[in-house]
Amino acid sequence: MLDNFAMQTSTRFFLFNEDCIRGMRKIPDQGVNLVVTSPPYNRGIDYGQYDDNKTKEAYLGWTLQWATEAHRALSETGSLFLNIGGAPSNPLLPHEVLLKLSGLFILQNTIHWIKAITVRTPEGKEISTGHFKPITSKRFVNDCHEYIFHLTKTGTTRIDRLGVGVAYADKSNIKRWAHTRGRDRRCRGNNWYIPYKTIRNADAERPHPATFPVELPIMCIRLHGWRSDLVMLDPFLGIGHSALAAKQCEIQAFIGFETNAEYLRLVRANLGLSGSAQTGHSPQKIDRALQGLVPAPL
Repeated sequence: MLDNFAMQTSTRFFLFNEDCIRGMRKIPDQGVNLVVTSPPYNRGIDYGQYDDNKTKEAYLGWTLQWATEAHRALSETGSLFLNIGGAPSNPLLPHEVLLKLSGLFILQNTIHWIKAITVRTPEGKEISTGHFKPITSKRFVNDCHEYIFHLTKTGTTRIDRLGVGVAYADKSNIKRWAHTRGRDRRCRGNNWYIPYKTIRNADAERPHPATFPVELPIMCIRLHGWRSDLVMLDPFLGIGHSALAAKQCEIQAFIGFETNAEYLRLVRANLGLSGSAQTGHSPQKIDRALQGLVPAPL
């Protein structure tokens, strides 16, 4: 079922109220440059139509299915940024998913999304910042991070390390290292501190039970290497934070799939797109819509 796209911003949005495995089959081979997504973690969360309480074997099999379609749709030098977290009761899940996908993708970078952290300054001051869900347990510590696996087809995809770079703390490094070329910018590394915004009313401010901050997909876009002609895909759109990132970065086009029609209406509202979700569109019409996309050259 196709939710008609619009061109009210510089980014063209193709939003589908459809299961992503079926939907991605309609994307041309190598039709996208970039996939940024966070699938359900199989924790029994209520997403509406989707069953988030599968057996481990069924969940991993389903993961391989959607990832196979994403692999086919991704360009040879494209990037898949897969956000996934474990839980104290199931800490191996991210690694089991990674092993399941090892026949399709090569793990090029492992990024740690830090949601909350405590640091001690050289002066001895203790600073705690960020948000996390407290765990009441005599066995486990609070879980304050998730993974972002950067997966590619060959492991040789070039990235823009300084696209998410940071300034040098010691400015003498700017002249000391030739590779800086006089620029006060260095690689951020693989620890990304991206806190959630403080919310007062979860129902009103965070209607989706599990989503990432908009800043996370923005950083993925920049690390992959921003170009205005990028085509980006999120198979698990949710309330559209990846779409908002695409809009803010003003890339060529964004494709998103979401089975929950209410979430999709929120996406459209957040993007400022007119109209409501459409139903009853034939697969042929969906194919024709996507055939107009021209991804960035390799």
